[in-house]
Amino acid sequence: MIEHFLTGFEMALRVDTFIMVSIGLFSGMLIGALPGFTTLMAMAILLPVSFFLDPLVGIPFLLGIYKGGIFGGSIPAILVSMPGTGAAIATTYDGFALTKKGQSRKALDMALFSSIFGDTASDIFTLLLIFPIALLVMQFGPPELAAVLLLSLVVVAATAGKNPLKGLLMMAIGLFLSLIGTDPIGGVERFTFGFFELKSGIPLLPMLIGVFAVPEIVNIIGSRSAQLAQSGKILGERLKFAEFKRCFRTICRSTVMGTGIGIVPGLGQVVAAMMGYTAAKNASSTPEKFGTGELEGVAAAEAANNAVNGPTMVPLLTLGIPGDNVTAILLGAFIAQGLRPGPELFETQGATVFAILIIMVLANMLFLIIGYLSIPIFSRIVSIKSSLLIPLVVMFAVAGSYVFRSDVFDIQMLAFFGLVGVIARAARFDVMPMVMGFILGEPLEYAFGQTIAMSDGNFLAFALAERPGMLSILIATPVIGFFLWRSMNKKISD
Repeated sequence: MIEHFLTGFEMALRVDTFIMVSIGLFSGMLIGALPGFTTLMAMAILLPVSFFLDPLVGIPFLLGIYKGGIFGGSIPAILVSMPGTGAAIATTYDGFALTKKGQSRKALDMALFSSIFGDTASDIFTLLLIFPIALLVMQFGPPELAAVLLLSLVVVAATAGKNPLKGLLMMAIGLFLSLIGTDPIGGVERFTFGFFELKSGIPLLPMLIGVFAVPEIVNIIGSRSAQLAQSGKILGERLKFAEFKRCFRTICRSTVMGTGIGIVPGLGQVVAAMMGYTAAKNASSTPEKFGTGELEGVAAAEAANNAVNGPTMVPLLTLGIPGDNVTAILLGAFIAQGLRPGPELFETQGATVFAILIIMVLANMLFLIIGYLSIPIFSRIVSIKSSLLIPLVVMFAVAGSYVFRSDVFDIQMLAFFGLVGVIARAARFDVMPMVMGFILGEPLEYAFGQTIAMSDGNFLAFALAERPGMLSILIATPVIGFFLWRSMNKKISD
């Protein structure tokens, strides 16, 4: 493993990689600064670009969009009280109040520095944590992997929203969709309904773009917010070191919370930002100042939501389990590049994995430079007309779905899953459980089939005698699912 790390460090030091990371960071900040244009949509639309690049260039490009987009959402949140991404909702509480006080420059600087600190610290933690977890996961056999995949599905369903039945229903739909195609064990066609194109299963890329990007586009069109009235002008002095130092304890607390939340699949930046903000307010000696223009409030929210970025890669890389919607798109990029995340990835492509993680850490230096120099530019983006950008986004969505396989059927799949995504949003169903069910369904079926074969039909005796680890995970699964659902339900009610 040490050899993989050293080789990965050498592989990471490429000029073209840093150029594409810089482009990704700038693009992410740009799109994040546009109210309504989310990081998720940017990732889905630009995902096909990575397919034509080397893995150590294409995937870091997407990671740059991820990092830049989460921070970029804070710009309209602070300037015009319209969060560019869901992760920036908590930033509006004090960010816009600071703007009304004529201190928008301080708020933006605090958001940038807090974001970079949280992101960098969590990336380093991820790089260190991946060692022991990878060594543990490499000892997993099909029974343990099947149990962990089942646990992941339960966790995602439990954290999908207030109604667990909706999450379970979407999960079941995703699992059914994963069955379409050819049986990975028996080689028999299933549920293809006479369509030759479905013999190899539903294509992942059109599905991801459809369920994630199309509903966002429809939402922007439906909102009819063609242009913001505010100019997005930056006012006031820059942030002073003494002000940052005063908030440093809060930034560290939020970073720890965001890092912990990032490891758990299904929670994500919104939960982290709200928890970080609430914790800062509760710990403050002057909680009444929160919501009236408190720099500490901006610091708490931004450090927490950006600290999620790195740890979401832990379940993704070690087990092939996306931590949130964005890492589900990253999973598609890994698969398209021939790098199937999971226990075997560290054995076959360990150096590449460590190179990507090292790039994540080093990219934060570019993050600081680009963000600091570009804030005045991005601040003016909030007033761009959405009507000028929607046609371009639609074009990218259609072209991205078609270009990977050059098959018109993929455009039809884009339209179908776009409709599914729009209906799901209108009915208040979260599509994340469906996507997770679809992505994890095939490896779960394969691992479970191997487990049944190993047990010779006597599953219980096999688990008791030879696989106590698998049995422990299976017993813990409903307990963990219940407590997570109850915890999430309480937060939503509050």
